[in-house]
Amino acid sequence: MTRDPDLTVALFPGQGAYRPGALAGLWESGADAVRGTFEVVDAVAKERLGRDVSATLFSPTPPTPTALLEQAPDTLQLAVFATSVATHRLLAGRGVRAGLHLGHSLGEIAALTCAGAYDLGDAAAVLCERISVVRAHTAQAGSMLALRCGRERAERLVALLEHPALVVAVDNAEEQTVVSGPAEAIATAEAVARQLGIGATPLRSPHPFHNPLLAEARRELAARIGAFRRRPAEVPVYSPILGRFYRDGDDLAELLALHLVTPVDFRSALAALHAAGGRTFVEVGAGRVLTGLVAEAYPAAHTVAPLAGRDEEAGLTAAADALRAPLATPATPLPTTPATAAAAPVPTTAPEPPAADVTADAAAPAALGRDELTGLVRTLYAEAMEYPEEIFTDDVLLEADLGVDSVKQTELLSRLGDRFGLGRPPTGLRVADYDTFGKVVDFVAAGVTEGSGAR
Repeated sequence: MTRDPDLTVALFPGQGAYRPGALAGLWESGADAVRGTFEVVDAVAKERLGRDVSATLFSPTPPTPTALLEQAPDTLQLAVFATSVATHRLLAGRGVRAGLHLGHSLGEIAALTCAGAYDLGDAAAVLCERISVVRAHTAQAGSMLALRCGRERAERLVALLEHPALVVAVDNAEEQTVVSGPAEAIATAEAVARQLGIGATPLRSPHPFHNPLLAEARRELAARIGAFRRRPAEVPVYSPILGRFYRDGDDLAELLALHLVTPVDFRSALAALHAAGGRTFVEVGAGRVLTGLVAEAYPAAHTVAPLAGRDEEAGLTAAADALRAPLATPATPLPTTPATAAAAPVPTTAPEPPAADVTADAAAPAALGRDELTGLVRTLYAEAMEYPEEIFTDDVLLEADLGVDSVKQTELLSRLGDRFGLGRPPTGLRVADYDTFGKVVDFVAAGVTEGSGAR
């Protein structure tokens, strides 16, 4: 099925997307979308955490981001969530909505909520459980640090410091990466980065998210939130953590808990949606962090951040106008419903992989036995998916067990073609026929054998 070629994307920001005074005027004027949202979040937060949100955010002198992080980090996370939901409701009240949602880290909870996968009360409870579990399981203080460099350089910095709990947590842009870890490791990383001439900015994050340090919290959170009822989403939601759309059959409790330990690849998510025709992006939350990343990567894209300026009414009007009359783009197959999204993820052109080093083990692939080929293919898949190599057994189901959707599978098969000199996957190839890792290895082995015979 194809949809209108004008693809609009609502961006839901994550940690730190707080701006003192955001929505305060609309709160004071009694706007139902704002009042109603914060009343629900306040009630849930009081019951589960013993505090509300609106009394802090809409006080005569709202706290600065630094003060809120130091004094009430729980309120900071709830503020980010509630502000996004209220902004989405304000836009919906103007009769507009985006074609799909893209959340960043914590923002995925708001993206799912605004798509209808959770009702607001349950979503607020999920977030409160997340806050409680992470707080209980973080044995030492930790945080996150934004680096003004690409992922590869950030990984080299992490390797240089040799701290087992310091990891690359977020790939935002060609020159913006985030590392996560214990406080002392983050402080060292910041100092070393500055010495190397790399810009380094501490983030407003109360914990080291997207880090294996939170493995115990992940398990407990999945157990705690499993009972909350989810519904089919009314708008497709793309996850930069999963690298695909959420599906109606997904276990949201497991996937939302997985967020705590899994890195965010926002740059690849943007590339996928832009390749599918996305040219209009609206930031549904405070500030302009995400629209800034879009503008940096795709200067011709139309970006609107309605809560980034002083005149929020004008900002909301501009956002509604952008969603109502998006820039025209070439027609591209795209799911119009979550069910379709499950079967047909956003199509994207696989990036050209770096030239393979064929001087070593790839010099004569035909001479390799199946075990050797399996090892090489396993390494490539493990590095691409950031999974342990041992999970890639012959019978593991790539999509059902590991979440490797058809877009990612096509990209991986292209990489294998370059790696072993097989060329691009042939036209008409059905990736569904290679649903297990063992079948992929057999595909490579057959191609290697045929190529050898041809020579």
